[in-house]
Amino acid sequence: MAYPVTLIDQERSSALVRSLSEVNHLSSKADISGICVELFTTNRDFLEMWTENFYHTDDHVRSHARIFCLDDPSVELHAEYDVPGRTIFLFNFDYYGWVKSVALGIAGNILEDVHGIFPVHGAALDIDGAGVTLIAPSKTGKTTQSWGLLRGANTHLVTDDWYFVEFGCGRPVISCSEKNCYIDADIGDVWEEYGALVKDVRFDNRGRGIGNVRWVKGKGSMVNGTSMRYVFLLKRDNDDETLVRQMQPDEAVDYLVAHDFCNPHQLLRDEWRMARRTEFFRRYFSQCEVFMVNTRLPARETQEQIRNVLRGRCSI
Repeated sequence: MAYPVTLIDQERSSALVRSLSEVNHLSSKADISGICVELFTTNRDFLEMWTENFYHTDDHVRSHARIFCLDDPSVELHAEYDVPGRTIFLFNFDYYGWVKSVALGIAGNILEDVHGIFPVHGAALDIDGAGVTLIAPSKTGKTTQSWGLLRGANTHLVTDDWYFVEFGCGRPVISCSEKNCYIDADIGDVWEEYGALVKDVRFDNRGRGIGNVRWVKGKGSMVNGTSMRYVFLLKRDNDDETLVRQMQPDEAVDYLVAHDFCNPHQLLRDEWRMARRTEFFRRYFSQCEVFMVNTRLPARETQEQIRNVLRGRCSI
């Protein structure tokens, strides 16, 4: 994990809240798949990105979870998490991407524990009514390839980062987590169609900013959810000549477990939760077709490999 997380009791949590009583925090509430998460921060850039990133919750709605951003030069960067109180304190976080991921992580904890709805750190699209997801370790091309697929006429984006899964009759149903995407400044360098998207985006210290794909793809280019059918796991391995192959569910689960579920922002990692997540993915993958894609080729060639799998399965 990029930042250490310490679990704290409610006495420590209450003491931290009291110590902040004299600080004039900016605050905003986000609706993350029905969970109200409230951010408290003195960083105006964080607040502006948060309000662009997430759907807003009415101020009269009480928070299910709270995030406090604190600047304290006397301590190292870390987080302290009061699990029963659903409150987390982020010390010296200077990167909005981690704040966003913590919000999604804490919402995911609540949905896991209370509703049996599981978060997935992955991109998801609806292609002519069929759900397609890309799940991958960092730096293997998940975002690049998902935005490449979005260029299709029958394709709608659900999310390029996180989504939530619940089971019922038929295939797994997924729902989006964010209103707008946290994009890289170079997305237009890979896919020229998105060059106009980055022109009005203000980027942070990591070269990322909140972009609204509707600016370039139209109002209907994002949908709130879909029924999942096709799973693409990505890897980048120059020693493996195989570019695409179908996987059995157990093999796919083993890959995810070996790569920490491709999610560096799991705030709780106790044995019980990790076992539940393993069984969730086993069930999830057993209800979908799963493929492994090696992204060692240039992005456009990898994109064609993914599209070749989908041709004949959906109208891409």
